[in-house]
Amino acid sequence: MTSAADGSGVRGVLLRDAELDGRTRVDVRVHDGLVTEIGSGLTRRPGEVEHDCRGGALLPGLCDHHLHLNALAALDRSVRCGPPEVTDRDGLAAALTAARPDGNGWIRGVGYVETVAGDLDAAALDHLHPHRPVRIQHRSGALWMLNTAALAAAGIGPGDRPGIERDHDGAATGRLWRADDWLRERLPPAGPPDLASVGAALTRLGITAVTDATPDLDADAVAAITAAMRGGALPQRVHLLGAPLAPPSSGPAPDDGEGRLPTAGPHKIVIADSGLPSLDDLTERIRAAHAAGRAIAAHCVTREALVILLAALGEAGVRPGDRVEHAALVPPELVPELARRGLRVVTQPGFLAHRGDDYLRDLPAYDHVDLYRCASLVRAGVPLALSSDAPYGPLDPWTVIGAAVRRRTPAGRVAGPAERLTPARALDAYLAPPDDPGGPARRVRPGLPADLVLLRVPLAAALNELASGLVRSVLIDGRFAVR
Repeated sequence: MTSAADGSGVRGVLLRDAELDGRTRVDVRVHDGLVTEIGSGLTRRPGEVEHDCRGGALLPGLCDHHLHLNALAALDRSVRCGPPEVTDRDGLAAALTAARPDGNGWIRGVGYVETVAGDLDAAALDHLHPHRPVRIQHRSGALWMLNTAALAAAGIGPGDRPGIERDHDGAATGRLWRADDWLRERLPPAGPPDLASVGAALTRLGITAVTDATPDLDADAVAAITAAMRGGALPQRVHLLGAPLAPPSSGPAPDDGEGRLPTAGPHKIVIADSGLPSLDDLTERIRAAHAAGRAIAAHCVTREALVILLAALGEAGVRPGDRVEHAALVPPELVPELARRGLRVVTQPGFLAHRGDDYLRDLPAYDHVDLYRCASLVRAGVPLALSSDAPYGPLDPWTVIGAAVRRRTPAGRVAGPAERLTPARALDAYLAPPDDPGGPARRVRPGLPADLVLLRVPLAAALNELASGLVRSVLIDGRFAVR
């Protein structure tokens, strides 16, 4: 499978012998970025590119409803600090020693987990690599760990900034919780990340729309994403949870003559595990978002975070489109509450396929059935969307869909068998549009925007296999992006 420039300037495509809805094999005509005709034996028009689908399933482009574009782009300039590449202290020291620093002399690590070398702070990192500024991100994305050289270079000294862990003498330990924006302001300027490799990777996987879940994006970050979309580096439609709090632009991304623009989604609110907000503060943040015409997207990983969110929504009220991100632990008694309030859930069962054994080892047994619920939410009438949370979870949608169906850990244990989805339902959770996660799955019909994915095999075989490499061709705006 390769990227294809041929046909990029042609306004029409005729897809021959495509399987639709797992039942019929038909021809599909695409013109001016839309599906315009479906039928048998359609006549090729002058100038149309003809493509033999060989009976492969033709789907609407997949939507990843929760990921982090800039963090994905930063992977290319980061050293892996956790499994499977690094599994112990010696391996971590070797990885940091071999890492190439950036142009400002910093080393950036990602994916750390405590099973490698315990809880890292500045003193522990100094033993591993004291010579250059080092910052390592925990695999959860919630914590940065800095060595002494990095603390000094970033100017992190005395102060009361929330999120900076301090010892009993008030000195910074090197552990920074939920302080990404604050830390970024103290790092040497690096410019906006190049999103071309991210756009290409998403396209190869059949993802033609994404929701970026990074909170509190500033104008420069939105401008960089916009430029990447307009320039073609990021061909996907992009929905932003972290767009500045203002009246939203909803629905399909507009075109002002210079290319697609991102749209503003619900307003991201992080209910941090490291420090829960007060009920009054959370209620006021929800009210402010609703008053600005935005629903909310609340980061909730723990049971406690979900409880305080529901209490705050009880005070502030619910706006259509309000959603819960992650919902990693949902006790059974709160499932009906989610449904009663009309909340959507955007969850990531792919974590079970990558970290499930850690969860089953580290969490109390009574929590195991509450992990990344899927089927019980659907049965209760809660709109459910699947997503990757990449780079913190696996980006490949077929891995995430397979995890929702099988719920197997790396060691082969099953985490919450009653929460399994059927393969068709799991796929549908990637087929709702960005502005309606958990809503009705899109189908290939006349009038659909021609962001399309052609699989190598019929739908039944794909749903049985649920493996990487299923995507054969991808069209975006009716033009071949992968052929």
